[in-house]
Amino acid sequence: MSAKPVDPDDPFGEDGRSREDSEPGKRRIRVSDDRGLSLAGRIANQLYRMTWGTPLHAMRLKGKFPLKLLAVPNDELPGDARAGKAIRAGHFLFRGLKQPIEGIDFGHIDQPRDFQDYIHSFRWLRDLAAAGAHEQLAPVTERIVRGWLAVHAETPSEPAWRADIAGWRVLFWAAYAPYVIGGDPVCRSAILNGIARTGRHLERGADKVPVGLTRIAAWGGTVAAALLLPGGETRRPAGEAGLHAALTSGIHGDGGIVSRSPLEQVGAIELLGLLRAAYVARGQDAPVFLTEALERLVAALLGIMMGDGSIGSWQGAAPLEPDHLRNLIHMSRVRTRAPLEAREWGYQRLSAGQTIVVIDAAPPPVARLAGGGCASTAAIELADGQTRIVVSCGGAAMGGAAIPPSLARGLRTSAAHSTLILADTNSTAIMPDGALGKGVQEVELDIVELEEGSRLDMSHDGYARRLGFLHRRLLLLSPDGRQLRGEDIVTPADARRKVAPCDYAIRFHLGLDVEPTLTADGRGAVLRLLPDSALWQFRVGDAKLEIEESCWIDGEGRPHPSRQLVVSGQTTPEGASVGWLFKRSG
Repeated sequence: MSAKPVDPDDPFGEDGRSREDSEPGKRRIRVSDDRGLSLAGRIANQLYRMTWGTPLHAMRLKGKFPLKLLAVPNDELPGDARAGKAIRAGHFLFRGLKQPIEGIDFGHIDQPRDFQDYIHSFRWLRDLAAAGAHEQLAPVTERIVRGWLAVHAETPSEPAWRADIAGWRVLFWAAYAPYVIGGDPVCRSAILNGIARTGRHLERGADKVPVGLTRIAAWGGTVAAALLLPGGETRRPAGEAGLHAALTSGIHGDGGIVSRSPLEQVGAIELLGLLRAAYVARGQDAPVFLTEALERLVAALLGIMMGDGSIGSWQGAAPLEPDHLRNLIHMSRVRTRAPLEAREWGYQRLSAGQTIVVIDAAPPPVARLAGGGCASTAAIELADGQTRIVVSCGGAAMGGAAIPPSLARGLRTSAAHSTLILADTNSTAIMPDGALGKGVQEVELDIVELEEGSRLDMSHDGYARRLGFLHRRLLLLSPDGRQLRGEDIVTPADARRKVAPCDYAIRFHLGLDVEPTLTADGRGAVLRLLPDSALWQFRVGDAKLEIEESCWIDGEGRPHPSRQLVVSGQTTPEGASVGWLFKRSG
C-alpha cells in the first residue's frame, strides 16, 4: 500500500542543505537512562519525611524570629478576577470546582491534587488581589490565613509542606505580604516565622525531590527566604548554589524542562520571574545563571507557540490564555526567538508564510518526571495564522470537574494525538498505575532545507518490540506555507523476524474552528476554517478516509466536542506507506 505525497522525482531527496547551526544527517534521541534515585535513596527520603512530625525536625526548624520582611517583590502577572471574586463570596474556585471556605479542614482538603496545591501554595492570593485592594480584602485573607496556620504552622506534613508547594508559598507570601501580614501583629509574626521555618525546611529537603520544576521551586523558595528576611545573607550562597544545580539538572541545554511539559515550562518561567522580582525589590542583580536560564526557557516556549499566541497541547497541557503568556514573557524581560531546533526539548517547528507546524519528535519523558506524560511521539499540530487546523486533544494534566480520571487517561493515549497508531495500541505503554511503561526508546531525526521547502524526517521504535514495526514520518512544508505534504511509512524492525499484518489508523484531530466535509471520491476532505471561511483541502493516497467524533480540552480544563480525520487500513508483513496532503485553497 503506497502513495507518494509529492513529486516522484525524489520528493524527500537527500540533497538538501542542513539548517543553519545544525549538524547534517540524522540524529538519535534516546530515552534518558537516568532512573532517578536508587531504592536506598527512596527509602532514605521516605524516612526523612517521616521525621517531619518529630521533635528532631522541630529542632531543625528553630531559629531567630524575623521582625520584618526586607522587601516586597512585585508580581507582574495579573490574577483571575473571577476566582478572586469567588473567594470574596466564600469559596475557592479552580477549574470548575468549588471548595467552600467556611468550615474547610486545611489538613484534609477533599479535592484533586492540583486544587490542593492551589490552596496550600497560596497562589490564590494573586487571584484575590485582582478582585480588590488589600484594605478591602484584609478580613477575608486574615480568616483564611489564620485557619491555615492553625493546622500547618508548627508541624510540617504533605501536601502542604511538600518541597515545591512550600517554595511557591514563600514567593506568594512575600509578593502579597500586604494581604497576609497586615494589621494583626499575631498573624504578621506567624507569617514571618513561617517564611523563616519554611526556608530551613527547604534547605534540608530540596535535593530530595525529583529533578525539574519540583526541585527548582524548592530551591527558589529557599533563596527567596534567605533574600527577603534579616540574617539570610549567610544562607544565600548555599541556596543559590542549590538553585543553580537544580536548573542545570532540570532544564535541557536547549531550554526545555526535562518533563517536556509545557505547563511546567510556563511554571518555571513564572517562578524564576517571581524570584528575580525579589532581587529587584532588594535592589540587587539576579545571578547570571538565573537570567540565562530564563532566556533559554522562554526561547523553548516560543518554539511550541501557535499563531494564536498560545501553546500546543503537548504532554497533558492545553492552550492557555494568550494574554497570560504575553504577560509571562513580558515579566521574564526576555527578547528572543524560538530555537531553530530543539533536540532535547523534543518539539520541532516548521513555519512558512502564516503556517506553523509543531512536531513531537522525541520519546516521552521518563516515567518519574511525567505525571501526565503522553504517548504522543511523531504527532503534529498545524495552524494557519490564528486558526488551529490539526491539534492534539490535550488536557490530561488539567484535571478538574470536567475531566474525570478515566477521560484523563484516554487523553494520554496515542489515539488522542495526530499521529499513526498500530493495532489500536499506544506507541508507549500507559501502565495501570498511570506511569509510562515500555515503548519509544529511540527517535531518529533529520531536518533540512530544500528548494521545495522545509523537510523533517523522523522515525521511532515504539512498536518494534510488540508488533515488529518501525514508524517513519516524513513532512515537507512548502516555502509559502500553503502545502504540508506527509508520508507515514511502516517497515519491519528486523528483516529476520516474521511480522504479522496489523491494522493502522492515522488520526488528524481538528481544531474547533474547522468544519470538515468528505469529498465525493472518499479520498479527501474540504476543511472550512471559521470565522473567515478560508478553505484547506486534505487528500490521502491508497487508504480509507472517514470523519469521526473527537474532543479538545481548553485552557480551563473543559472538553469540547470536535471532529477528526481518520485514515485507516492494514499493513502487509512488509509494512505500509501512506501519503497525505494538506493544501490551502484560494
